Amino acid sequence: MDTYDVAVVGAGPGGYVCAFRAAQLGLKVALIEKRPTLGGTCLNVGCIPSKALLHSSEQLVFTRDHAADHGIKTGPVTADIAGLMRRKDAVVTKLVGGVAALAKARKVTVITGSASFTSATSLTVTGAAGQTVIGAKNFVIATGSAPVELPFMKFDGKTVVSSDDAIAFASVPTSLVVVGGGAIGLELGSVWSRLGSAVTVVEFLPKIAASYDDDIVRTFTRVLQKQGLRIETGTKVTGLKTDGGKSVLLAEKDGKGLEFPGEKILVAVGRRPFTDGLGLDKAGVVLDEKRRVKVDARLRTSSPGIWAIGDVVAGPMLAHKAEEDGVAVAEWIAGKAGHVNWDLVPAIVYTDPEVASFGIGEDAAKAKGLSVNVGRFNFAANGRAIASDATDGFVKVIADAKTDRILGAQIIGKGAGELISEVVTHMEYGGSAEDLGRTIHAHPTFSEAVKEAGLAVSKSAIHAI
Repeated sequence: MDTYDVAVVGAGPGGYVCAFRAAQLGLKVALIEKRPTLGGTCLNVGCIPSKALLHSSEQLVFTRDHAADHGIKTGPVTADIAGLMRRKDAVVTKLVGGVAALAKARKVTVITGSASFTSATSLTVTGAAGQTVIGAKNFVIATGSAPVELPFMKFDGKTVVSSDDAIAFASVPTSLVVVGGGAIGLELGSVWSRLGSAVTVVEFLPKIAASYDDDIVRTFTRVLQKQGLRIETGTKVTGLKTDGGKSVLLAEKDGKGLEFPGEKILVAVGRRPFTDGLGLDKAGVVLDEKRRVKVDARLRTSSPGIWAIGDVVAGPMLAHKAEEDGVAVAEWIAGKAGHVNWDLVPAIVYTDPEVASFGIGEDAAKAKGLSVNVGRFNFAANGRAIASDATDGFVKVIADAKTDRILGAQIIGKGAGELISEVVTHMEYGGSAEDLGRTIHAHPTFSEAVKEAGLAVSKSAIHAI
């Protein structure tokens, strides 16, 4: 039996980052992954390939629909789906290869196969070469998540598909029905809409992107509808039927039956923690009612020496959150002072425009009875946004009414995912809206809208009335 200081099960962003940090701290580390490549869902079939498709489809829309407005003449513009997919695959290959190179450089032992605990101190990895028994002083469960299936509409990979399938269609579906108006559904719906599919988003809740403030969502919905997406909220999916060889999604709204024909039905109603086949009962690891691994404030499970991070524990299922979990666990194992501020995890929808948030929103603050001041600044008054033809959206900063301390922020606009980090940083250090507003920002930049929103908390915005 090979033994290690740390054996990490799952090589997604949480797992490989944990393994790399532990190796940096001088520990002997094994990284176990069932896929032939490292990077997990995020790099292989999630975050990275979807962003490659989003970027490529944005270039298509600009060239086809907007280039002429910028004095750029082109001929007929069409999508080459095979070429687009080759580029997406090349991006994935480069990044997973980079992670493998980093593992080798840090002398992390990579073991390919499916892991299953045999006790609290050992597990068996079953791969193409047979079985390997691994022992470790510490195990880290980092097995991520899987798409949620609807019980009455199972994935078949052809008509009813998951996000894994929707990043690899061989051709543009004539029609695509997206079940779920969250980040994954809206991003992939945007991709295929740009490429020519008639896309309908069906959301059970009263609004898409449900965690965001109502004013953000109203703007977001209007922009997506202008781009051609049909959005049906407050709509409950009830089943699927075949009519004349075509698939039809069945739903109801306000007591009335609705039908949505679709060549493809993308179910994007969330993800579930992936703990299948791990033999956690043999290791004494307890799950909660949602089958997440139960952990304490330091991500320790019920079994001493076994930790869990990322999507398999409670909290937002986001790659960057998993990474921070992984770093902290590696540091705690090494006797260092690990730290994660789970209150400051930004969330982003990578459509165009992007939508980003962190902390508490205006609506949630008011619902909790908190006294807040809110600063808002529209990109329509930002010079760089006007010059870049990106005036949709605004920045909103929420601050405590008494102390002016920033409590959260929400942004809809070009590059919102990049801009939100600045506000997160200010809040990490206990900064105020005034601190944000008095920080010098280069001109002309989109980030000036963040500065102005900070000033607007005290009604001091310079470029707004």
